[in-house]
Amino acid sequence: MTLLLLIRHGTNDWVHGRLAGWTPGVHLNDEGRAQAAALAERLAFLPIDAIYTSPLDRTVETAQAIAGPRNMPLRLIEGLGEVKYGEWQGAELKELYKHELWPGVQFYPSGTRFPGGETLGEAQVRMVATLDALRAQHPKGIIAVVSHADIIKLAIAYYAGLHVDLFQRLEIMPCSLTALAFTRMGPRLLAYNHVGGLEYLKPKPEEPAKPEAPAETSPAETTPTPAESAPAKPEAPAEAESAPAHATANGADHGAPGEYQVTF
Repeated sequence: MTLLLLIRHGTNDWVHGRLAGWTPGVHLNDEGRAQAAALAERLAFLPIDAIYTSPLDRTVETAQAIAGPRNMPLRLIEGLGEVKYGEWQGAELKELYKHELWPGVQFYPSGTRFPGGETLGEAQVRMVATLDALRAQHPKGIIAVVSHADIIKLAIAYYAGLHVDLFQRLEIMPCSLTALAFTRMGPRLLAYNHVGGLEYLKPKPEEPAKPEAPAETSPAETTPTPAESAPAKPEAPAEAESAPAHATANGADHGAPGEYQVTF
């Protein structure tokens, strides 16, 4: 059985802002380096046989954080590289959202080609073929593969039996770990998008509601009427006052009829 660890690179200054693609010189930032170091520590107990990585800077730096404490060599594999986005490479995401091809990338990726690049279906074939070749070299070992979000999502979709046109439903966070075991009965997804904690699942706090301005009142509304200013007539004694003392005590203990306090 091969245990395949799919790892996304750590955070860099392009994450969530630009489509880095194969742009050279995109390095991990301080947060990304801290993520990579934490991931290496979490993986320290695993007897990893080999570490493979995309040849791009941000993936190599993430892989080095894992390989360094183990004194293991890195093996750079071009087939593990990012999707080839063509003319979209380096563009701001907020501008790509407006592009006429964006709906196709989201809902018909198997048939939508990036201008001057590849389709996500072609990228999936490339990634799966590369991973299968690496697995064949380690039929009974553990291998770590450091790559990129989209290409990892495409691989997971393939091995989990999810159609490529639905792969955008998957999420891969920076420096997350996904583990796949390949058995004689087929691949098994053992861990998915794991980042060492569950803090990212915590809902963001809602913004406090703005206080409403007090309603203005006219002088006529603040002047008491004769009926309001007249002294109140004494009321007749209530019959409840003549009830036994124990009835009042029971009411205080149990609350008014029909009122409940529900705790979830």
